[in-house]
Amino acid sequence: MAKLKYKRILLKLSGEALSGKLGFGIDVDEAESVASRIKEVHEMGVEVAVVIGGGNMWRGKQGLEHGMDRATADYMGMLATVMNGLTVMDALERAGVYTRVMSAIEMRAIAEPYIRRRAIRHLEKGRVVIFSAGTGNPYFSTDTAAALRATEIGAHAVIKATKVDGIYDADPKKSLGAKKFDHMTYMDFLNRRLTVMDSTAVTLCMENNLPILVLNFWDKKALISALRGESIGTLVS
Repeated sequence: MAKLKYKRILLKLSGEALSGKLGFGIDVDEAESVASRIKEVHEMGVEVAVVIGGGNMWRGKQGLEHGMDRATADYMGMLATVMNGLTVMDALERAGVYTRVMSAIEMRAIAEPYIRRRAIRHLEKGRVVIFSAGTGNPYFSTDTAAALRATEIGAHAVIKATKVDGIYDADPKKSLGAKKFDHMTYMDFLNRRLTVMDSTAVTLCMENNLPILVLNFWDKKALISALRGESIGTLVS
């Protein structure tokens, strides 16, 4: 087996990864596709933790535009991430991968409460751990939850899964001359006010010297190649 550059990773997925062609809700076929990619990485011997957003189910911005309380809107988003977490768990279990869903908001009937040492133990035993309900607090994004959990479990990198093969200085879908970055510093990312990941998450990674790798999750070879140390996507470090 090839030597791994990252032995333990935190994979950050957007909720839209499960939405399929409709752009909202949960598409079981997409969930199985996500699970198959995670299974490939898991079978390489990588310890995998996952944080998935809830944008396919609920976007707080919609509520805020109608005067909804921000905390209420955020809690609804956290619940959406639990539904997505259970979806990915089911797809992984059907694919033969042992999985645990841990929730920052206690709901013992469907998920384990988040306990750092227990999460690490699950990873050591070869289980994929899905962290749901964000940080358990309003006003924090799932990007920040991913950075926080990655730091807590001692992950070697945060893998930001996108549909683009890295970070560009302009939208590559709109600008033919957009330049891709192979590497950039945390401060460069923050100074450019890039929206690939929110600034709180990037700052937390910077303070803990935790690399962020942005890549195209839907390129079947990208994640595996990156874990083997090949130059894939954009590394923020």
